[in-house]
Amino acid sequence: MNGILYGTGVGPGDPELMTLKAVRLVKENEVIALPGKNPKETVAYQIASAAVPELEQKQLLPVYMPMTHDKEEQEKRHREGAQLVETYLKEGKNVVFLTLGDPTVYSTFTYIQQIVETDGFQTQLVSGIPSFCATAARMNMPLAIWNEQIHIYPAIHNLTETLPDSGTCVLMKSGSKMSQVKEILKKSGRDAIMVENCGTEEEQVYFHVDEIPDTAGYYSLIISRETEQK
Repeated sequence: MNGILYGTGVGPGDPELMTLKAVRLVKENEVIALPGKNPKETVAYQIASAAVPELEQKQLLPVYMPMTHDKEEQEKRHREGAQLVETYLKEGKNVVFLTLGDPTVYSTFTYIQQIVETDGFQTQLVSGIPSFCATAARMNMPLAIWNEQIHIYPAIHNLTETLPDSGTCVLMKSGSKMSQVKEILKKSGRDAIMVENCGTEEEQVYFHVDEIPDTAGYYSLIISRETEQK
C-alpha cells in the first residue's frame, strides 16, 4: 500500500505551541519533508527540532518552493516537490510535511497536496496554531467578541484602498509592502499592533501604527481591532 502525506502545522514559532499530534507524527515516521533547499535551515525545522529532538535523526526531504510570482516557475517547483514526495509514498512510507502555522491558511503545502491527490495518493491535514491566533494571544487580546467579524488579508499579494469600518482586520505577509499597509491603515482611521517573528527569540512588538518600521520582516503580522466607539 502507498504511504500517506501529512500536511502538518508546526505553529507560528514557539516550539511549545506545536501540537501533541504533530509531535507524535514526527516521532513515528522516518521521512520528513520541509519547504526549502536546506531542510535544517528552514524555520519549520528550527521550531520542530526544539520540540522533537528526534527530528535530527530523520530522513529530511528538501522541497524547494521559492518566493516568486512567476507561475511557470511555481508550477515547476511544485511538481518537482510532489514527485519527490511520491517517490516515498510509492514505497509505502508516510511523509510528514512540516509547514508554518496551520496548513489550511495560505500554506505552500496546499500546492503539493493538490498534485499528490490528483496523482492518486492519500493526504491528511494536521492543524497547527495559526499566526494570527498566536499573535492575539501574545498581545493578551481577543480577535473577536460576540458578533464581530474577522477579515484576513494576504497583504503581500493584494491590498484594497480601504479597510472595513467594523470588525477585526488581520494583515498577513505584510513585510514587503509595509509602507503601503501603514498608509491604508491610517486612511481607514485604524490603529493597529504588529508582532514580528512571534514566539521566537527575534520577536519584536509594536503597539501603534506609527511605531511600525517600513523595513519589517516577512514574518510580520498586523492586527487592527474595531475601536470601541464603533
